[in-house]
Amino acid sequence: MSDKMPEQVLDGDTWPQEAEAVINDIKKHVISAEISPKLRNTNQGVYINLTTLEDSEYCIEMSPSGFRVVGRKHNDKSLSTIENMNYETPYALLNSISQKYRESFGGELMNKLLDLAKNSKG
Repeated sequence: MSDKMPEQVLDGDTWPQEAEAVINDIKKHVISAEISPKLRNTNQGVYINLTTLEDSEYCIEMSPSGFRVVGRKHNDKSLSTIENMNYETPYALLNSISQKYRESFGGELMNKLLDLAKNSKG
């Protein structure tokens, strides 16, 4: 018997909610992220317009397969499936496309660790 939960299939209404949660998680480490107002959400996923701290624009597909860059500007899904790999998390994708994301995330992590160390001594 497996301890794994069955994969949850999201519907057209649930994908935007999931995308908003992801956007909330990453917003401190990007210039902007929002659900694409022009590309249609489906039962298969949602598109997120993302601008990295380097000011590079991307269109990201969030689907059951994970996260994938589908365009090099907002509201663009012209890149082929073969060109871009899927990432399991938005953090892995951002780590791959944005050096400043790595620095921002790492800096936040270091600050939290330092706060923990200070609080445990006092």
